[in-house]
Amino acid sequence: MPEFKLKNESGWMYELKERFVRRSFKKLVKIDNPELHKFVKKYILLCNPDKIFVNSGTTEDIKYIKRRAIELAEEKELKIKGHTVHFDGYYDQARDKQRTKILLQRGENYGKYINWIEREKGLKEIHKLMNNIMKGKELYICFYSLGPVGSEFSILAVQLTDSAYVAHSENILYRQAYDEFLRKKQKAEFFRFVHSAGKLDKRKNSKNIDKRRIYIDLLGNTVYSVNTQYGGNTIGLKKLAMRLAIHKASKEGWLTEHMLIIGINGPNNRVSYIAGAFPSLCGKTSTAMMPGERLIGDDIAYLHKKNGKVYAVNVEKGMFGIIEGINSKDDPIIFKALHSAGDIIFSNVLVTEDGEVYWVGKDMPKPKKGINYSGKWYEGKKDKEGNEIPVSHPNARFTIALDMFENLDPQLENPEGVEIGGIVYGGRDSDTWVPVEEAFNWVHGVITKAASLESETTAATLGINGVRKFNLMSNLDFLSVSIGKYIQMHLDFAKNLKEPPKIFSVNYFLRDRNGNFLNDKTDKRIWYKWMELRIHNDVKAVKTPTGYIPKYEDLKQLFERVLNKNYLEEDYAKQFTIRIPEHLAKIERIVKIYKEIPDTPKIVFEVLDRQKKRLLKMKERKGDYVSPFDL
Repeated sequence: MPEFKLKNESGWMYELKERFVRRSFKKLVKIDNPELHKFVKKYILLCNPDKIFVNSGTTEDIKYIKRRAIELAEEKELKIKGHTVHFDGYYDQARDKQRTKILLQRGENYGKYINWIEREKGLKEIHKLMNNIMKGKELYICFYSLGPVGSEFSILAVQLTDSAYVAHSENILYRQAYDEFLRKKQKAEFFRFVHSAGKLDKRKNSKNIDKRRIYIDLLGNTVYSVNTQYGGNTIGLKKLAMRLAIHKASKEGWLTEHMLIIGINGPNNRVSYIAGAFPSLCGKTSTAMMPGERLIGDDIAYLHKKNGKVYAVNVEKGMFGIIEGINSKDDPIIFKALHSAGDIIFSNVLVTEDGEVYWVGKDMPKPKKGINYSGKWYEGKKDKEGNEIPVSHPNARFTIALDMFENLDPQLENPEGVEIGGIVYGGRDSDTWVPVEEAFNWVHGVITKAASLESETTAATLGINGVRKFNLMSNLDFLSVSIGKYIQMHLDFAKNLKEPPKIFSVNYFLRDRNGNFLNDKTDKRIWYKWMELRIHNDVKAVKTPTGYIPKYEDLKQLFERVLNKNYLEEDYAKQFTIRIPEHLAKIERIVKIYKEIPDTPKIVFEVLDRQKKRLLKMKERKGDYVSPFDL
């Protein structure tokens, strides 16, 4: 292919030709897209890297980036072939919600639940921070597809980063798309990402984390991230790209969701695909990895309408998962993959002297010493605030390609997506929702389950246990439109659908009055088998004031067939009792929140009020707590 020369723009590349390494100059010039070259030029000149590498997606280029991550000490090789470990800075271990902001034009206001800043002010600040920030470093220019390559669902993306670890992570998590840029030429529209870890300390960690900034420019379809290395702040194609995609979807009539996609095996070789939204530490990954079912994705989904039905794709081809608690008994598929040769990055775990990795919850003896995110670690070590440092960070992660999992569904790469029969919402809820329930219809589900989603905090994350946090659709942290508009998008999405997906809620964390869990970890397999049957109307259900719950006889059969377990009537009664006072308190909390949101659709209050009246009517007849056998 001949080199493409930009009109009035080619000079800058030829002037900087010596900075391009390993044929990178020719690779960039080949792409016939003035917008791309304009973007790349702007940030090369602003950030001023010493070297520039263009990743064309070949095996050779991908290996080069991983090798650079090791040479630059951003990663260290481990005992098992292909495995590496990365350590983030001690105070750079999670998404920085406070400094992650949407850039809005003057006059726009998304309210108090969404963090934003005036666009002109934000761009001025971030560009000042980026001035010469890559001096002395190598810039990696990478091209990706969010979704299967060539699919109508998918969005192209360009990542500029001076971190080989970030580029290596994205090579595992996303599909290479350099050839798509060559093919589409000037028709290629794309999201843009610019990241710099900034100045590094002796451990090769970001030094100036007080100047950590993550800004999302909706107008320019650009994400800026500086002075941080943690994946949630730097791997731009994850939740940062999600914000750009939500904004794009709002204008085009589709949905970008924080959802897993799983295929549930039904009778007669039938497979039904279900999408599900869960806040962190609420069972999302364990649901995606349920034994005997089919993994499509565990984190982000694009949902489109086609021919009166809903189809979805997994935006990613890899998993950036929380590793704490993963063990051979509860997570056999993940555990096996994590101990197999292949390209895996562990982050913020403990590494022993012989190159083994250990994390909290791994079923092996806990080492007495090793290297972790705090440096040399020993039992009882404390940080400068006097807090004891755990053997691995609660937010320690693993980055792995999905094709290393034995339960991967080949439909992952289907450019048409998979048809979605059900959508699930679940949070950490000790006292209100039953283990599984079906909404009456799409509108009822969007409002009483999706838009009413709450989750109780855990001590591992915030230090305060059991505080309910509002998190509609499990997407509050990632919204780039107002809350009211986002709800309306979901309500409108069902228009022109022949039969909208059924909406369900699940609750793996329901407790009795003594604080004992009423669900076993494996019970979730039954709830999804029941949903699969309901999607096809194969079983009937019991109507309650809040939705449809399973009949005891159907669950008993499923428990026997799937888990070889005798499901008792007393267990069913405890799990599916309607807790009216707790439901009424929840409605009161949710209504209070939405009254503070000016653009809340009126129907939200109407649907919640009808649910309240149904609960009060039942309370008058049957009392506060109603057994499912009394319905």
